[in-house]
Amino acid sequence: MPARKEMPSTLKRSPKKAQDTWAKAHDSAVDSYGEGERAHRTAFSAVKHSFEKVGDHWEAKGKKGPSDAQAARGRRSRPTGTAGGVDANATKEHLMDVARKLDVRGRSRMTKPELVDAIQKANERSTRKARGR
Repeated sequence: MPARKEMPSTLKRSPKKAQDTWAKAHDSAVDSYGEGERAHRTAFSAVKHSFEKVGDHWEAKGKKGPSDAQAARGRRSRPTGTAGGVDANATKEHLMDVARKLDVRGRSRMTKPELVDAIQKANERSTRKARGR
């Protein structure tokens, strides 16, 4: 299966269901759009509906659905920024739990958008560390 060779390391450290979701969506997107960035974006979009990035891997979300404003927009809507795998539509309590798990400092005083940004930065640091960079 071609997608397995190209699978990002964050997904290789994730549950099999997340890997299978990415691989199936990637292979379908390659059939539709050809190999490249668009196929990868499509595959990640599929993963983000059921999983959220926590540190250097993906974990199942409590509730399926779009993870941020970009994922929720219609095809004809203007693109917006993404939350990089963070479930920005989750409750503040959930984001606090994720921030606690990632040991984000100052989380108790953060607003929901600040928590999303802090979690995203913590995820990036964790991924860099796991990749040895």
